[in-house]
Amino acid sequence: MSTDVTVLKVRAELLRDLHRGAMLVLPNAWDAASAAIVAEAGFPVVATASAAISAMLGYPDGEGAPWQEMFAAAGRIARAVSVPVTVDAEAGYGMRPRELVDRLLDIGAVGCNLEDTDHRAGGLVDAETHAQWLAGVRSAADDAGVPIVINARVDAFLPVAGIPEAERLAEAVRRGRRYLDAGVDCVYPIGVRDKRDIATLVSELPGPVNGNTGEFLDLATLREVGVARVSYGPRFYRAALADLKVAVQHLRS
Repeated sequence: MSTDVTVLKVRAELLRDLHRGAMLVLPNAWDAASAAIVAEAGFPVVATASAAISAMLGYPDGEGAPWQEMFAAAGRIARAVSVPVTVDAEAGYGMRPRELVDRLLDIGAVGCNLEDTDHRAGGLVDAETHAQWLAGVRSAADDAGVPIVINARVDAFLPVAGIPEAERLAEAVRRGRRYLDAGVDCVYPIGVRDKRDIATLVSELPGPVNGNTGEFLDLATLREVGVARVSYGPRFYRAALADLKVAVQHLRS
């Protein structure tokens, strides 16, 4: 473990506390430089984006990159800042709970996103099976002495889930409740675009909810309905590349 366990424990507790009260906004980073920019701007936490990091490394998203490279990149981010770092660990890379926890702590991370998409078989992992695995991650973190903050991503609203649109909300609530029962700290129903849906999730889930801004959901709306945490994923990475593309094309012209 590169960072003292006492420091990691304090950072994990701070990250958990930040899910209560004012909405936690996370402009996700993809390397040490972008992480430093986020921290220097005054954000109290740095979150990574797996889609951005895998693209930076030359691999597709969805556990297309070797976990060793993903963790090495996240470790460089954690070393670049003194604020808590939470890592988008995708679906956990097939690791057992204790191995995942140990590797997160080894790189200095005190939080993680864990999604329920099955990247091998397709669709979503069985909710009960996934909940048991999440409970194992919670137990392993407690045993390690660092209360890692688990943000359980619920992918029911994504097309890959194969769930009919009319059933997505109910399934997201069902899965979110089960994951909270397993000991996760926050539920992340990614892909929600409708204010009524995110408001229902906030009211029906007995724990913090992570939302995303979009065409119909700005920060003010998410704050109004009670969202605890907002992620931006690879959005700023893609914007940076778009700016680079314009700049280099201008040079060519």
